[in-house]
Amino acid sequence: MKYNGPLHEMAAMTPTQYWNDSCAVTELDYALARGAVGATSNPLIVLSVLNQEMHLWRDRIRQIIAENPTWSETQVAWQVYEEVAVNGGRMMLPTFERESGPRGRLSIQTNPANYRNAAAILAQAEHFHSLLPNLHIKIPATRAGMAMIEEATYRGISINSTVSFTVPQVVAAAEAAERGLRRREAEGKDVSTIWPIATIMVGRLDDWLKVVAKRDQIDIDPECLEWPGVACFKKAYAIFTERGYRAHLLSAAYRNNYHWLEFVGGDVSLTMPHEWQVRFNASGEQPVERMHTPVTPATLDALYTRFPDFRRAYDEDGMTPEEFDDYGATVRTLRSFIGGWHDFVAVIRDQMLPNPDL
Repeated sequence: MKYNGPLHEMAAMTPTQYWNDSCAVTELDYALARGAVGATSNPLIVLSVLNQEMHLWRDRIRQIIAENPTWSETQVAWQVYEEVAVNGGRMMLPTFERESGPRGRLSIQTNPANYRNAAAILAQAEHFHSLLPNLHIKIPATRAGMAMIEEATYRGISINSTVSFTVPQVVAAAEAAERGLRRREAEGKDVSTIWPIATIMVGRLDDWLKVVAKRDQIDIDPECLEWPGVACFKKAYAIFTERGYRAHLLSAAYRNNYHWLEFVGGDVSLTMPHEWQVRFNASGEQPVERMHTPVTPATLDALYTRFPDFRRAYDEDGMTPEEFDDYGATVRTLRSFIGGWHDFVAVIRDQMLPNPDL
């Protein structure tokens, strides 16, 4: 069999799933042609889609504006966000209909500004769940989000816990999803179409510890700071495998080739931005099984002894759900996602109120 690059070979020859970290049409076409079986969206991603492919969406945006003369820019923005994501979901439907389980799905994120509002998270999750049969609904791994993962799963929603960087977060998400699944099973309800995802944004954990190292003037080999996300993901995978959680681990936020190569062979999903897919496919690297190869003891020891925030991320009991919202990577990512949403609304504003000076 001829493979179209290393990622195609990985997807065809190992249990490791390859996802596209975008719902842009051109990027999704590239990924699907190379074996991708999933995709994702969030406000930053959809903003990027509009920046790249406004020619595909300008007429539809103007139509939404014209058909809803009393809508605010925020209402128009949510409608556009939803349609861009659903378009990506439709592109995944042939894979979803051909494959079983979690394959062929697209993740759509609830409003990041609602990270403290459990009821609002659940209401939007239910709405998004009604749009297509192959959507994962992203719920933040915050205190309020965790409170809704069990209930959303019980209601038949396939969740994807996001804004998540640590072992405690994904274990809490997996446990919550298990409770929701068991409640359904106890009532004789179907669970065959529910596939929870627990995400670790491996690169964003690395980013945070680099900030901490600079802020606190911690002297450490810079190479060690490329491994925190890998170490936490491998630790979480061992826990998930041992306990038989039905939630499926997913890695996101790529910063280096370890975030691909070190996870090959695991029954996990890797959601990669387009630029990293192109880089990996051109690398000549061979995707060999490394999921079960541990991070070196020297690297783990350096991280564990010098960074309290690594211990919080790596130890299963390093944080409680009440502490998730204050973790540095959580705060930075929420600020980024909420800021991205406001930037997205500004793009819609420019369509509603074009600048007369230009």
